[in-house]
Amino acid sequence: MTSSTPQAGQGAAYPVYKPSGIPWLGDVPEHWEIRRLKTLARFGYGDSLAADNRAAGPYPVYGSNGIVGEHDRANTKAPCLIIGRKGSFGKVAFSATPSFAIDTTYFIDSQLSSNDLRWLYYCLQWLRLDSFSKDSAVPGLSREDAYNNVLPFCPTDEQRAIATFLDRETARIDALIEKKQRQIELLQEKRSALISLAVTKGLDPNAKMKESGIEWLGEVPAHWKAVSLRRYLRVSSGDMISVNDFCEEGYPVFGGNGFRGYSDRWNTESDTIIIGRYGALCGNVRVTEERIWATEHAFRVIPLTTFYPKFLAAVIETLDLNRLSARTAQPGLNSEMVRNNVVGIPPISEQKAIADFVAAETTRSDGLVSKIEGSITALREFRTALISAAVTGKIDVRKELV
Repeated sequence: MTSSTPQAGQGAAYPVYKPSGIPWLGDVPEHWEIRRLKTLARFGYGDSLAADNRAAGPYPVYGSNGIVGEHDRANTKAPCLIIGRKGSFGKVAFSATPSFAIDTTYFIDSQLSSNDLRWLYYCLQWLRLDSFSKDSAVPGLSREDAYNNVLPFCPTDEQRAIATFLDRETARIDALIEKKQRQIELLQEKRSALISLAVTKGLDPNAKMKESGIEWLGEVPAHWKAVSLRRYLRVSSGDMISVNDFCEEGYPVFGGNGFRGYSDRWNTESDTIIIGRYGALCGNVRVTEERIWATEHAFRVIPLTTFYPKFLAAVIETLDLNRLSARTAQPGLNSEMVRNNVVGIPPISEQKAIADFVAAETTRSDGLVSKIEGSITALREFRTALISAAVTGKIDVRKELV
């Protein structure tokens, strides 16, 4: 038997430990056992339930990625665990109410395990079942593979203590993460508002204003022109490229969702505005810094008069083209959605000043967002480490609940 000391800040250790017999697991508390998952729980199969057969009701319907609807009947008891079998395989959800598990999932309820299901919920997270897949065409979790995993097993009262401790601590961490994610949203909203104000009203708060004649644009500085982009821009699609034409290096290839790889050919000059035409990032705007290949899933904006490219890109970004795309039957942009807009245009020197302001504000905002994202990553890593420490007995959480 051996004594063990937990990592700093993680709580007290159990009095006595013993070798688990598993090198990667190390020592476990003296009175714990090592069990295979198949001895602790059985996985039930979810049932087929087409979307058009679901009736309004009190029971959540779970798929492999979480709740996907509701139904008027359940096929599990409460509480229960839902484990992704296909698609988002290995993802684990806990339901405190009776639920309907569909056929892309497994489930565990009190009929399938006599152990504390909240404890088992954290154990299954620790096991990372999403890393076990043998299917290539449709990734999925084999029940047999899951069953063969080993778990440190403890008495029921300790299972409940571990679950209670982790419920409390993970809730605190999740609340912090949610708060930080909201901070990111607020920063992005502020950035968008500042950029929109700069490209529609200019940088001089004391400038004399005039009505633009356009409802959404309102007043613009008196020396600006309110112009239709139809008269000033040509918008054309990029060109198709085969996967066989990609190279390890060369000219960057950009499609609807951004960078895709490299080609030994180019079809777009530097300082050209590129707009995503299709895809999840439809409507995203960038200015090329070098020659690139723009695919057919992107638009190239060619000014017919003198514009400062980065100013014009900021103007187009404020049009929120992704919102326009979402209104169509098949989300995507056409050139008219870009050209059918009236915007305010200042002299070229002012365009550059506004573009410089936008770049500085974007850099500042992105820096703050990056720091917050780093702290979110650290919190998630700590959450994972805390679950691991608790379910493997590296810390004695019973003392934490006194």
